[in-house]
Amino acid sequence: MGLLNWTEKPASTLDNGGVIAPDERLPWPQTAVMGVQHVIAMFGAAVLAPLLMGFDPNVAILMSGIGTLIFFVITGGKVPSYLGSSFAFIGVVIAASGYAGPGLNTNLGVVLGGIIVCGAVYTLIGFIVHLTNERHTRTTPMKGMEVEEVESDVAVHWIERLMPPVVTGAVVAVIGLNLAAIPIKNMAPTGFDAWMQAVTFLSVGLVAVYTRGMTQRLLILVGLIVASLIYAVLTNGLGLGKPIDFSAMAAAPLFGLPKFTAPVFEAQAMLLIAPVALILVAENLGHVKAVSAMTGRDLNPYLGKAFIGDGVATMVSGAAGGTGVTTYAENIGVMAATKIYSTAMFVVAACIAILLGFSPKFGALIQAIPLAVMGGVSIVVFGLIAIAGARIWVENKVDFSNNKNLLVAAITLILGTGDYTLKIGAFALGGIGTATFGAIILYALLSRGQASKPD
Repeated sequence: MGLLNWTEKPASTLDNGGVIAPDERLPWPQTAVMGVQHVIAMFGAAVLAPLLMGFDPNVAILMSGIGTLIFFVITGGKVPSYLGSSFAFIGVVIAASGYAGPGLNTNLGVVLGGIIVCGAVYTLIGFIVHLTNERHTRTTPMKGMEVEEVESDVAVHWIERLMPPVVTGAVVAVIGLNLAAIPIKNMAPTGFDAWMQAVTFLSVGLVAVYTRGMTQRLLILVGLIVASLIYAVLTNGLGLGKPIDFSAMAAAPLFGLPKFTAPVFEAQAMLLIAPVALILVAENLGHVKAVSAMTGRDLNPYLGKAFIGDGVATMVSGAAGGTGVTTYAENIGVMAATKIYSTAMFVVAACIAILLGFSPKFGALIQAIPLAVMGGVSIVVFGLIAIAGARIWVENKVDFSNNKNLLVAAITLILGTGDYTLKIGAFALGGIGTATFGAIILYALLSRGQASKPD
């Protein structure tokens, strides 16, 4: 099916627990609400990442929406995904710019040049994958038949040899586990906040288990609203913690332009940031694998286009003053929980994000969500990301009695979770990077000289 040509599924599909495929959609009202939930799911990380690097959050949100639409168009609406600010850039951006925070990064221009080059490298990899991903047909004698047509995806085969399910599952799981420290360490400054995080993820859990239909599908959004109301009663009403402050929302204009920044191209920064493209490849491959496993759809033919879409979106974002973007694992978690994979809801989410980028008032309203509540939601979503990685292992029947698979997975998880960092001159490769490259290299080393057998 072409762009904007989804098969509409009846709303009753929700009540029956049915799966909504990428080329299907619910009626537009339900699709719109699901789009809002995906905006909420990505918002915390999509705002936190630019804040840690000194970017304007409104620009980052705006470019995440534009980038998602670019990705949708280039993939032909076949791959459900939201593109948000990538945490893989944080270390190299800080190293390249010397940013010490807080506030806006005064040396943002040189970082943007590096992000654009990184996107260009990523796009080039995507074109190589796309061109080698043409389906080749060969004939094989079959019992009782003369021939059978057999198709093979050349690019997918060499990528899967480089990053088989044991590797991609570990990388996806590590993304969730590596992010776990953010809500635990940074989003609960007081004991009350820690308890409110517990109230939040308990609210999400109760909604997920004890409700039905649309309410159950909106477990993240409904749980967040319930927890925010409880927080307001306890703080604004009873004075037990920091009250919700709406003054910033009241003072912010309804519409306004974010602060765009022009890129500056400097060799050192470009060399420092460009290698992040390889991490983005692994993240995107893990995303496609995870969604393929969840939907039962073979998305391998769209792998090259997914890389190109993400690469072009990163270049466009960098050109306007935004962060590098990646397929967002947070939204994988929401899809896994809701069983709704329609690309239509990501078009809605992208349009909402664009409006957010141009609306300081609405952005201030979202940012008024208590930090502890957002932290509780993050615990749920990051945990779902980790489980999505484990699902790749289960769906692909990864054999952990094989010591090679056992060690690759075990070491990768600890490298990523512990944020193991390696420094090469001014270049620092953090936990997700060391886990990604470590998994690939370790699998290749342990496979040398081994007899070929299923993993």
